Amino acid sequence: MPKESLKDKLDGDELDLGLNNLSTVPVKELSLLPKARRLDLSCNTITTLPDAFCDLTHLVKIDFSKNQLTELPVRFGALSNLEHLDLLGNQLTILPISFCHLNKLKWLDLKDNPLKEDLKKAAGDCLDEKQCKTCAKNVITYMKHINSELERRKQKELQKKRGKY
Repeated sequence: MPKESLKDKLDGDELDLGLNNLSTVPVKELSLLPKARRLDLSCNTITTLPDAFCDLTHLVKIDFSKNQLTELPVRFGALSNLEHLDLLGNQLTILPISFCHLNKLKWLDLKDNPLKEDLKKAAGDCLDEKQCKTCAKNVITYMKHINSELERRKQKELQKKRGKY
């Protein structure tokens, strides 16, 4: 997608790339548009995101609803300014551990994804604004818990190895 056409779609701080039949995200072009803080990529055919997407730290709102995402990049938590994330209607079963670093996330929709049971329970229904805000808070808390469990296991393994020497 040429940079000019992306600039043409920029309205204030909002870039609407929804319904564009995109199968990949034009990360390189997006990185040249730091004014685009709100990104709509809904209703496309995106299945994966490149790791470089996580460098677009200027983004505060992302709409990936109604795509075919099966996973998010491991470094997704690097999107430190993200406040609003719509992942409705994808193919996600889990979220990357780094999701626990999205401290500014205030709104999250994970409806209509084949989420693993624990994550689905943490996410809740998200049928209205209040539930989507609760979803964001609960999922971040859940991911922080998972992260601390993994850290504890790593520490135990290290202690075992040290004990052998």
